[in-house]
Amino acid sequence: MPTPENTGAIQAGGRFRPGQSGNPKGKPKGARNKATLAAQSLLDGEAEALTRKAVELAKAGDMTALRLCLERVVPSLKAVAPCVAVDAGGANSLTGQARALLDAALSGEVAPDVAASLIGALG
Repeated sequence: MPTPENTGAIQAGGRFRPGQSGNPKGKPKGARNKATLAAQSLLDGEAEALTRKAVELAKAGDMTALRLCLERVVPSLKAVAPCVAVDAGGANSLTGQARALLDAALSGEVAPDVAASLIGALG
């Protein structure tokens, strides 16, 4: 099979150089999908009525509607990474820092999921 001519825009093997798009004009910024535009046009002017209906269903005991309403009223909790003091002995190494985070999780100073994500960040 003959090798394609290397014109400078394309590397050998047909791949573009890093950072250079194969379609420089591409899709314009802010362009939205046709399905999204169609759904928005169907819901225009109905947001208040739909919200009222969801609240009524939630009050009537519909658990899905209740969860939907509560997710909007009370945002989900996000873990916050606290400041963890690491002792000077061995904390200069990654292993020492990971051990300090593990100890903080075991003592209850840091949530286990937060400690795991911080230890993963060390790697």
